[in-house]
Amino acid sequence: MKIHEYQGKEILRKFGVTVPRGKVAFTVDEAVEAAKELGGDVVVVKAQIHAGGRGKGGGVKLARGIDEVRKTAGEILGMQLITHQTGPEGREVKRLLIEEGMDIKKEFYAGITLDRERVKDTFMVSTEGGVEIEKVAAETPEKIIKVAIDPGFGMQPFQARRLAFALGLDGNAMKQASKFFMALYKAYTSTHASLCEINPLVLTGDDQIIALDAKMNFDDNALYMHKDILEMRDKDEEDPAEVKASEFDLNYIKLDGNVGCMVNGAGLAMATMDIIKYSGGEPANFLDVGGVANAETVKNGFRIILTDPAVKAVLINIFGGIVRCDRVAQGVIDALSDEDMEVKVPVVVRLAGTNAIEAAKMLEDSSLDFIVAANLKDAAEKVVKAALN
Repeated sequence: MKIHEYQGKEILRKFGVTVPRGKVAFTVDEAVEAAKELGGDVVVVKAQIHAGGRGKGGGVKLARGIDEVRKTAGEILGMQLITHQTGPEGREVKRLLIEEGMDIKKEFYAGITLDRERVKDTFMVSTEGGVEIEKVAAETPEKIIKVAIDPGFGMQPFQARRLAFALGLDGNAMKQASKFFMALYKAYTSTHASLCEINPLVLTGDDQIIALDAKMNFDDNALYMHKDILEMRDKDEEDPAEVKASEFDLNYIKLDGNVGCMVNGAGLAMATMDIIKYSGGEPANFLDVGGVANAETVKNGFRIILTDPAVKAVLINIFGGIVRCDRVAQGVIDALSDEDMEVKVPVVVRLAGTNAIEAAKMLEDSSLDFIVAANLKDAAEKVVKAALN
């Protein structure tokens, strides 16, 4: 789950991470009041969407004086902000962060995530602050310094100092950075975050280390322990189909292809998408219906898949392990026979496992126009062909 910058900063502040003073605003008048509360001659008006690159897209601007705050807030609020992470359609800005201006001396990058290969947390820093870390990794990877942290021991003070020295800091700035990094790691682990990224991390004129930006993502499986964070979820920033899928406990991710996929099990779903591509097609989604593929599950899955107008054919690929194939077949037949369901695209079904032969016969004998596949390769070739017709 993703949250907005201002929400991330609220969390970081609780763990002693230094962030600028700021306030969220949903209207121009609220933005003006926030600027008055902050005082000072300069504030920053920042669009709040779940995407990076907001500054380059015109979503982050300095405002000098209340009149300029009103003008700038009016321009940004409600705009369709397009960045390299939003796609060409952009995102509508529905909230702003009004934040005090900073005397910036230097900009850095800091980020923490899990290295699944090493089974350790990776704390990264770079002197290239304000630049997309992906660009730095591609063009100047030597400028990214990494420290591997064993979750069993946690971050040690010497590791924090190593990162601070890597940024070329010394004296009071080095001490501030070390303290900052320890607090940031505490926030990351305590909230079960999957990503904690500060870009830019700034050194101010008075040698303070401050998180000028904050991006935090969280492990969905741990959110039941963090109801306060779960309440920060902004469904307006998520794909409507993905939101609907979560209500049915289905794992759905929209992709850019035209072949809809309904599969039980994440591993099989990944393999299904791979073989669709190998067969010359493009998957339109990842959809894992889990261990139970009954009529209701299939029906909900179809409704979600068919919300995507790009879908030209659907592949149902089920392995009958936890649930028998004949029960799955009956669920598919019942779901598509429902008068509420209107499926106008070809449907290819491949079932393997317990009672697969009986299931195939049920599908062939039904009054519905299924395309039954003998194996996964056959299914992929048939669904790709059907999507092209």
